[in-house]
Amino acid sequence: MIEQEQERKVECCVVNNEVALGEKYWNDQYQSNTTGWDLGVVSPPIKNFIDTLPDKHISVLIPGCGNSYEAEYLLQQGFTNITLIDIAPLLVEKLKKKFAGQLNIKVLHGDFFHHQATYDLIIEQTFFCALPPTLRTKYVWKMHQLLKEDGKLVGLLFNRTFDKSPPFGGSKIEYEKLFNAAFKMVHMEMSANSIAPRANSELWVELLKSDCLVSLYLFNGITCSGCAKDITAQLLAIPYVLNALISSDFNHLLIVSETAISLETMNTEITENGKYEIQKLN
Repeated sequence: MIEQEQERKVECCVVNNEVALGEKYWNDQYQSNTTGWDLGVVSPPIKNFIDTLPDKHISVLIPGCGNSYEAEYLLQQGFTNITLIDIAPLLVEKLKKKFAGQLNIKVLHGDFFHHQATYDLIIEQTFFCALPPTLRTKYVWKMHQLLKEDGKLVGLLFNRTFDKSPPFGGSKIEYEKLFNAAFKMVHMEMSANSIAPRANSELWVELLKSDCLVSLYLFNGITCSGCAKDITAQLLAIPYVLNALISSDFNHLLIVSETAISLETMNTEITENGKYEIQKLN
């Protein structure tokens, strides 16, 4: 019985979803035109925010860019430094043709988590919700890494759950905990002008990059939420640690701190008879 239960846990493990939701999965969605998330126009809250930006030369990134109506609008408004990145090669080739000859926009095929550059502004539109929740701590770390000093992450996050995913939903309480200390929350409130099908289900989010250190670690040895809760409490007790989060699959540890925390210190605080192993990601 125990072995059967363990087999069921393996079968439904979210890690399998991460594999399924890679390049092939998203490429297949565009190949079959199964793109129910596509609005066909720039999202009204994002359009309104773009209209408030006075500097047309800021560097802008749109990850998981889809058909990039936001990028079209940015170009129409005179913005000169736009980068798009998506994991689906079919879509990327389509976008390269669409924006051929446009010197103010770059279209990249690749994994967002491997991207190396810095930006003044990152626009979030259905990218976060397309990622398995196991990657949310990694998302915070990478967004902080990609933003310049005083850079902003802005856009829309779902404030609801879904019976079938993707999209993967969430709540304001969850997001406040997730982004705490790594970002200063300028706005996180119900969107007043979402499109009708998404009315009362989206949060408008403006997050300002903090000057804290945001580090991500591979973490081996945790097997239950109880252990994760205990270890998180131990980490938060370390001086200068402002936030500590363990991913839902227990594989990643996010630490936000005022100063660098050595691996030796962390291991001293949480290692139990060699049970846990921590490795910092660059």
